[in-house]
Amino acid sequence: MARIALHLSGDAEADALVSRDPLALLIGMVLDQQVTIEKAFSSPAELARRLGGSGPLNAASIATMEPDELAAVFKERPALHRYPGSMAGRVQNICRAVVEEYGGKADAIWKGVRSGEELMARLRALPGFGEQKAKIFAALLGKQLGVRPEGWQEASSPYGNPGTHLSVADIVDAESLATVRATKKAAKARTHSGA
Repeated sequence: MARIALHLSGDAEADALVSRDPLALLIGMVLDQQVTIEKAFSSPAELARRLGGSGPLNAASIATMEPDELAAVFKERPALHRYPGSMAGRVQNICRAVVEEYGGKADAIWKGVRSGEELMARLRALPGFGEQKAKIFAALLGKQLGVRPEGWQEASSPYGNPGTHLSVADIVDAESLATVRATKKAAKARTHSGA
């Protein structure tokens, strides 16, 4: 993974971990639902601390933990997610997939892909990744980490489109976070108003 500093959690230590540890970044993306972006992407660093280190996270050790033990780690206060039990299961499932399909290396998911469609197919196949999450993660990889196989922008559209402020893929600082948050709020308001 490129030595690029991501700015997703608002916490320097947590951002450093997701910047250097592909599994931490992947786990942050798994957790990025029904919590703030900052909470989702700071939780991998807290998970690493609770598991006895500062990272990198180990897919094999998480994959083979007793599910109740991992859930307990997620439920410790403050909980790592609004739904700690179910999200512990999702994180364990993604770690199993990384071990079984990619030799325990999360970045093997995107390294060497030849096209945006191949990247999207790999992401869609991950547990807990639907179409939208796959597109957002592909856009994050392309916009901020230089993972740009042919057709990546089209495959991750609209999130991969240049100049957008739609998702975590577009967050590079506090100002862009505020813009993304405002865009999401406006979209939610339009949905609820039936517009």
